[in-house]
This record gives sequence, C-alpha cells and structure tokens, in this order.
Amino acid sequence: MRRKWYKNLLRRRLVVAVLLLVQVLALLGLIQSGVRRYAFLAPTLGIISAIAVLYIISRQDTAGYKLTWSILILVFPVFGGLLYLLYRLQSGTGNFSAILEKTRQYFTLPGHALEEAVRTMPDYSTQLTALQSFSGFPVYDRTKTEYFPGGEAKHAALLEDLEKAQKYIFMEYFIVQEGQMWDSVLEILAKKAAQGVEVRFLYDDMGCFLLLPPKYRRFLEEKGIRCRVFNPFRPFLLAVQNNRDHRKIAVIDGKVAYTGGVNLADEYINRVERFGHWRDAAIRLEGAAAWSMTVMFLEMWSLCTRGEEDFARFYPYKNTPCLTESDGFVQPYADTPLDRDHVGERTYMQMITGAKKYLYISTPYLIIDDSMLSALITAAQSGVDVRILTPEKWDKRLVHLTTRSYYQALCRGGVRIYEYTGGFNHAKTFVADDAVATVGTVNLDFRSLYLHFECGVKLYRTGSVQDIKKDFLYTISHSREITAGELKQNAFVRTVQSVLRLFAPLM
Repeated sequence: MRRKWYKNLLRRRLVVAVLLLVQVLALLGLIQSGVRRYAFLAPTLGIISAIAVLYIISRQDTAGYKLTWSILILVFPVFGGLLYLLYRLQSGTGNFSAILEKTRQYFTLPGHALEEAVRTMPDYSTQLTALQSFSGFPVYDRTKTEYFPGGEAKHAALLEDLEKAQKYIFMEYFIVQEGQMWDSVLEILAKKAAQGVEVRFLYDDMGCFLLLPPKYRRFLEEKGIRCRVFNPFRPFLLAVQNNRDHRKIAVIDGKVAYTGGVNLADEYINRVERFGHWRDAAIRLEGAAAWSMTVMFLEMWSLCTRGEEDFARFYPYKNTPCLTESDGFVQPYADTPLDRDHVGERTYMQMITGAKKYLYISTPYLIIDDSMLSALITAAQSGVDVRILTPEKWDKRLVHLTTRSYYQALCRGGVRIYEYTGGFNHAKTFVADDAVATVGTVNLDFRSLYLHFECGVKLYRTGSVQDIKKDFLYTISHSREITAGELKQNAFVRTVQSVLRLFAPLM
C-alpha cells in the first residue's frame, strides 16, 4: 500500500514541478515575444528594473538580499525587475501581525521574572530585556529544563509525557514520515483522542513533500486528531511558498513542552541511516515556561484556521499555582518572516557579541551575512574561544559547499572549525561562558534566519547549560578540526564557492 501511494504522490509532485517549469518558460516567452513586437517594451522593463533596484537598496533588508537581487536584476534587466515585482507584490501567509497583537498578552499569564533575572544576571540584562520588552517573549522562573543530546532520548521522554496527557496535546512539526518514530507517537495520540483528550496536530506541507500520503489530514481526523496543514504547496509561482513552518513543538497540558531540531522521522532516532549517525538536540521544559510554547502553537493554529481561539481556556494554572522548582531562568522565543523583527538572528548576535570567555556553536549549515561573520571574527580576535561544529557529511551538496566557503575567513580570524565525522550534525545550539545557551530550530542560514517560522529556548544558568557544553565538547573530541592547509582550494572550487556565496540569500 505504501509503495502504491508513494508512486501516486510522486506522480502528483512531478506534475506540480512540470507546471511550475511551464509557468517560468511561459513568462519568459511572453516577455521575449512582447519585446520583439513592441519597441517600447524593452526600455519600459529596463526602467522598471532600475526602479526595483533603487527600491531594494532603500529597504531595511540584509545586505546579502540587496546585493543578490540587485545583481540578478542588473544582469537580466528585461525581466529581472518584473520577476522581483512578482516576488514582492504577493499577500503574506495570512494576517499574522493581527493575531500577534491579540495574543501577546497571554504570554504573561504565569507572570514573568525579568526583574529578578536582571538583578541576578546583570551582564545579560540587555539580552533578557530585548526578548521580553521588544519582541514580547517573557523570561520565566519556576521551570525545570532537561537537555537531550539526541533524538532517541527525546523520543523516549516524549512518549512518556504523551501517555500522561489529561486535557490536551498540541504538536507542530516540519517533517513527519511514517515509520517507527511517528507510528509510536500516532498510536498514543489516537488513544488519547479516544479518551477525550483534545489532540491537535500541525505539519508543514513542503517539509512533508514526499513523505506523507495524499489526504493525510483526513486520515488523522478520522482518528479524532484535529489537524491542519501549514501553507499547502500549490503549483503556482508564489513567493509565500518560501515561508515554511520549520518549528518543532510538542505541548502536553500546557505544563510540559519540547522543542529543538528533532522531527518525526526515523533518521532522527537513528532507526534508518541517511548520512551516518544523526546527531541532534532537543530541550524539555516543565513548569511555567511550557505555557509560552503553548501560546506559540495556538498562534500558528489560528493562522492556519483563520479563526478566533480562546487562549485563556488552555492556561493550566488558573486554579492552582505552578509549584515547579526554578532551574535558573528560561525564555522561549519564536520568529516569523512576516515582520522585520528577526528574533532568531538577534538572539544569536547578542550571544556572539556578549561572550567573554567562550562561545560554542553547533549548526548543520553555516551561511551567514557579513555582519555575523564579522561579529564571530571580532569575538575570536578579542580572546573569546569561538568554536563552530558543522557536519562533514552533507544532505545538500551546494549548501555544504557554501558552508565551507566561510571556513577560510573564520579560521584566519581565529575561529576554530570542526566537522562532525560520525554522520550528520543537525543540532542547533549556542552555549557561552557557563551561563547562557539556546536550543531550537534556527539554522545559521538565510532561510531559517529570514524566511521560516522558527522557535527556540534561551537558557540562563540552568543545569542544562552545562549539559549542552559537555555534549559539544564530547562531540568535537570525535570530530575533525579543519586546518589552514585544508582550506587551499584550486581556482575552480574558489570560483564556484564565490558564486554560491553570492546567491546564498536565495538558497
């Protein structure tokens, strides 16, 4: 049966790809035909392209985006400006800003611990305050954290927590694939739904492009699971197809929550091998901060359903206070491509510029703009022990080549680069100075930083900060440090990498 639906799905996706190609060719053919027929059309399109470049330069976008689009338009002035207009003049993925305005108040239902955190950790007052006062994500105490250095441990703990659910289960994932991992989760979700627990499931359509059967939403709803598909993929040239839901969130009764890099597919628990051993990271929250992840899920659910949601109905501490013992301070955060507040990027930049002794970074991809590149080098040259872990085995060849194009400048600037030799490193973690860390879904690439819906958890002096550090140091002891001698490339490779760097914002 699976082979049959997969072949049908593959045919359907192939049809979609062909339709997209036909649209591109038709657009180019229409422009060329018009240029030959009407003498005024080419100069008009050239003027449009010039105006588009001026508009791009004036926008508050990253320098990388401005440069890439400007070069594309200037190299192809006849249709470059028109392509950019087609890209820009499209409606977003719903009126998310209106949802955020209505729901930000719910993050502070458990109160917040900003004043206490600032008093306890004055060196991190700007980081704490920026996330809460500007971006709207409170800092909490009364929360216990647990770090998982791999999908297997996270999966086992998640199954135990799902079994304990009494009122609701909310899950939001980028990738879902039938197999041992997802089947074990689905079995519990269906059982809990039959027991009267409210179960909601949200998955991204692009992330599951070739992984789930057609009409899978209906299949889940027949089991009593309320399901939504984020931003369904359509065979049209729409820029909003870039805005994917890359988050991984699981919430149980608003009291326990998970996030991190681990999706719901068997490679994440090493039941199947794609690129060797799959290294990942996840964080479990128990207590007040789990409510923050609940609100994040409900915001995305409201975006998908375009309906009103009674957020307060799900607050778990209306009648009894949260008595969880504090484990430092915890600050969950989310990021959306539909505003100009790049929360993920700012969180990373503040950790880079705020590090005093060491900064350890784990990321599957390393495609960054000049400001972050400069910040990393400045930190290293200021005496901070900056180390970055990336994978030796790659899942996307061009992306991996682009990642390696940054090595020479970083190593020359004093940053130490390691490649995980055991398989694929998918963990997204930062840890600095035995005091602060973050675990989440945000990769160090343009898609995660600017185009995707993402989330993470900032940790201040929790026990898990030390666990993240220990995991990083253990992993690099089983990794290969990149030396200056390895970075000498031939002219052809350097040229290819330079071109890839130029178009990195569009990857």
